[in-house]
Amino acid sequence: MNIHGLMKMTLLDFPGKVACTVFLGGCDMRCPFCHNWELLEMTAPAIMDDTELISFLEKRKGLLDGVVFTGGEPLLRNDLIPVIEKVRNMGFAIKLDSNGNHPDKLKEIIETGLIDYVAMDIKNSPEKYGITIGLPNFDTKKINESIEFLLSNKVDYEFRTTVVKQFHDEESFSKISKWIEGAKRYYLQGFVDRETVHYKGLLPCSDEEMNSFLNIVKPYVVEADLRGM
Repeated sequence: MNIHGLMKMTLLDFPGKVACTVFLGGCDMRCPFCHNWELLEMTAPAIMDDTELISFLEKRKGLLDGVVFTGGEPLLRNDLIPVIEKVRNMGFAIKLDSNGNHPDKLKEIIETGLIDYVAMDIKNSPEKYGITIGLPNFDTKKINESIEFLLSNKVDYEFRTTVVKQFHDEESFSKISKWIEGAKRYYLQGFVDRETVHYKGLLPCSDEEMNSFLNIVKPYVVEADLRGM
């Protein structure tokens, strides 16, 4: 497996764990606000393979608790499960980040028992999903299937939305709240503009707006909060 990025230590990406984050290339969405556009287009060179990752992790035993697999979209990788199995057998907890567009693969990997935690992006309300991910004719059927699967509590999980002024408003979160009603955790993440964002001119929402959105979703989920603010 080619690996396109590695954050050697993070206290933020895996709740309750000291972890490293493994970035995998390739994605089937084209979110204008994505920070990892070079991973979407596979223009970022691989920095290591899975053999080198295992070697790195051998040296981090006792220092790291977990490993996060993110992207891009990790579930596009046919060799993901064997690599995660090796990492899990070393004693590390595993977190998977996913866009939710591959429910069959999500179910398959959860049923292996290799995954401890899933973070699934909810890009927007169903009506605005396509424009938010850069695919105007997008069908949310598979997203809905992944939501329903995670709501069945087969694995610990969270939902999260990166909030961008051009794409999100109160109606967005009113509809998202009903879509994920009963969820364990839902986090609203403020958009941060960076050099790696492909589309320029996108803006974050104000603190007042973010708190207003949070108040909309709170009655519908067990735990909701703002992240990165």
